[in-house]
Parts: sequence; structure tokens; C-alpha cells
Amino acid sequence: MDDNPWTGDACSLVDAFRSKELSPLEALESCLAAIERSQLNAFSYLDPERAREAARNADVKLPFGGVPIGVKELEHVSEWPYSEASLVFKDRKSDFDATAITRLRKAGAVLAGQTTASEFGGVNCTTSRLHGTTRNPWSLELTPGGSSGGSAAAVSGGLIPIATGSDGGGSIRIPAGFTGTFGLKATFGRIPRGPQCENPPLTVTLGCLSRSVRDTARWFDVCNGYDAHDTLSLPRVGSWEAELGTFDLTDYRVAVVGDLGGAVVSPAVMALVEDAASSLISSCRLKRTEVKIELPVAGFEWAMSNLVSLMATLGDLYPGCEQDLTPEIQLAMNIAHHSYNLELAGSVERFRTQMNEAMASVFDQVDLLITATNPDVAFDAAGPMRTTVAGRDLVAESGLVAALSNNGALTFPANLTGVPAVSIPIGSVNGLPVGMQIIASHHKEQILLDLALSVERERPWPLVAPSSPL
Repeated sequence: MDDNPWTGDACSLVDAFRSKELSPLEALESCLAAIERSQLNAFSYLDPERAREAARNADVKLPFGGVPIGVKELEHVSEWPYSEASLVFKDRKSDFDATAITRLRKAGAVLAGQTTASEFGGVNCTTSRLHGTTRNPWSLELTPGGSSGGSAAAVSGGLIPIATGSDGGGSIRIPAGFTGTFGLKATFGRIPRGPQCENPPLTVTLGCLSRSVRDTARWFDVCNGYDAHDTLSLPRVGSWEAELGTFDLTDYRVAVVGDLGGAVVSPAVMALVEDAASSLISSCRLKRTEVKIELPVAGFEWAMSNLVSLMATLGDLYPGCEQDLTPEIQLAMNIAHHSYNLELAGSVERFRTQMNEAMASVFDQVDLLITATNPDVAFDAAGPMRTTVAGRDLVAESGLVAALSNNGALTFPANLTGVPAVSIPIGSVNGLPVGMQIIASHHKEQILLDLALSVERERPWPLVAPSSPL
């Protein structure tokens, strides 16, 4: 192996270890060297000595034996920083491993370092006052998305084969779509969020950014299953990787939709999604069904709901810490601080009920929904989020809040209702990746993985961004 890191998927890297093509330590050293010379700003912290020790002692018979991974900086790793990408907590460290991290360690993963995220996971581009701006390996001027942007950039940029992510409104799928990586948001509770997890706002799920469907299947094999520290976690399910490709999808009803009840989607992106969806419907013998989607449109109430836990996190530090926050978080906290009350909290829960009922009605009529992952290709690396799509001024049409919400409008309904959804690379528009999102009803992740596997076989995607300098 030369000085460049492994550019295949994580499963093939384990195979290379087992065949003695290279060693875990060699693979780690190449990753660390690539991270150090990278322009992506995808890592906020490295732990080279502990990683080297783990690599030297790796048991390659384990599922991820010897594989170097990145960990999103919103997750707990003992003795690592736990800043949540905020200057407010820049000196804070974690004193425990999250449950998923414990399971990954037991599966042989080598924790190389921490990947960058947006502050408190709050916006769809990865930039913070603490760590600066993370860049997309397909074009350094553009964002890899957020909030798992560092993980997506690291995987797509060839720095690390696989990395953790979390998704509270699209934070795995949005970066996956922008960087040509694979991202699954599982059914709420599939991977435990403990210990010390906070339940509200009942939208966040854990997962990974990967280069292949089988990598993600193996990841969920390792990490899924009930844990008492998270009382809402689900019972363990069987072998995701072993069951890949085993489901007969004939006559599954599928609807291909453009706006999902609110988003404004680029015609070029939608044309690519339509083409990929048509191929998938044909190859898997799905049954295309026309269905009227009437999901309630998110308004001010839902925009504020995710700030409840952040208000608790900042506590008495706010508003004294206001100047340490990124402008987007400042604005959101200012509005929440002056507006959030019991009446607003009640309206948020009424909205959740309306969305649940609407989604249940959709899945009475179809088994699957296909949309774009993002309404358009990636926008500027440091933001702001794009408010003009296909020449349409979304601010003038529907106001600033709706315009800024457009990029997550296709992804957040799955979070609010807890259903699984996946972003699959399907090609590019103007040389930039486009993801296709498939949404299923609760507990149907294996179906989504099989659909993704079909796309992967028919439309193989670059495992590493073609322009990424390694």
C-alpha cells in the first residue's frame, strides 16, 4: 500500500486485512497522513496514539476488525472533546463512550478521530466558529451539507472508509446526497442513543456515512439493538448484511413525488431522480402508483421545537454566551427565548400528530415514496443556504423561514414521524452529486437496503470523489 488511504469500502478493507494484503496499522497511518494534508477540514480532533494501539491489537476476524473510522463530534467518546461544535463548550470533554461507540469498539473498529459538525447539529452546512468551514471533496467551494458534513466529506474525500452520523432532520441524508455517499436514517430507536440520552424532540437517529450498501448493513448489524440506557430503543433485529438481496420486491407500490408537500425542487435534479426511479421500478418489478401527498407544511412552531433541548443545554449560560454562537443559532435562540411557551409547545405536538396521521394515510396507499434527497445540488461551503431554486425566489414566494427550510423539506418528515429513509447516489448535475431518497414505513430498513443494492449494481457510484486530492 502506498501513502494514500484505502479508497474501497470498509468491508473490502477487512478482507484485505484478513488476506494480509496490508495491516490495520498501515491503513491507519495512511488515513492519518491524508487527514493531516487534507484541505477539507473534515476532522476536528485526532487521537493517533490510542488509534495506533488499537490498530496494532486489532482482531481482523471481527466485523470491523482494524478499520479506521471517524466519529461525529456530537457523539460521546471517552476522553475526547465534547464541544458539540460550539465555542461555548470548547473545553468540555466526555467521560464515557456512547452505546454505539462501545459496540463499534467491540466489533474491532479503530477510532481515528472526530469529524466536524454544524454547531449543535443545527444547520445544513458544516461551519462553526470553533472549527471553521468544512468543504465538499467534489468542489472545495461548496458545502458537504450538515450536520454530519465532516463525516460525509471524510468518507467521500478518501480520508476514512466509514464514519458515524446522526440524523434529526436530514443530517445523514443531506450530506450523503451532497457528497455522493450512502446514508440510511433508520426507524427511530433502531440504534440506542444512550447513555444519558435526552428524549425530546424524538427525531434523532444514529447511523453512518458509508461508501457501500453492505458497509451500512454491517454497521447496523453491529450497532442495532435495545439498550436499557435508552428506553425508546428497539429490540435487536437479525443479520442485515447476510440478508442483502434476498427480498422479493415484486408489486411493492411506489409513488415518485416531487415536492413532498412543500419543497421546491430543481427540474434538473428531479429529472435525474425520475430516470433513476424508473430504472429501479423496472428492475425490481415495483408497481408505480399515483398518490396525492398532503403532508402538513412545517411552520414557525416546528422550526422552534428542536430548540427545546438546546435551550436546556445552554441553560443559564444564555444569553451571556450569545456572541460565541454562530449567527444562525443566535437568531434561532433569540426567537425561541422570547417566543417559546406552553401554548407553542402544544401546537408543536398537534403538528406532530397531524404529520403522523398524514404519513400513515400515505402508507395506506403505497409501500414506498421516492423523492430527491435535496432540492438542488450543494450550495456555498460557508452558507447561506440557497433560497433561489431554478430561478424562483423562495423568500419572495413564501417568506424567509420557508425559504431557509427548503433544503430540509424533503428529509424532515421522516424524522418527525420516525419512519426509515435512505439517500442513494444516482448520478450528478453539473458535475455535482445527486441523491435519491426512498422512504418506507416503520421497521422496513431491509427493504430500503435491498432497493439501494439494486441501484448500486445498476448505477455504480464513485466510492471517492473523482476530484478529491489524496
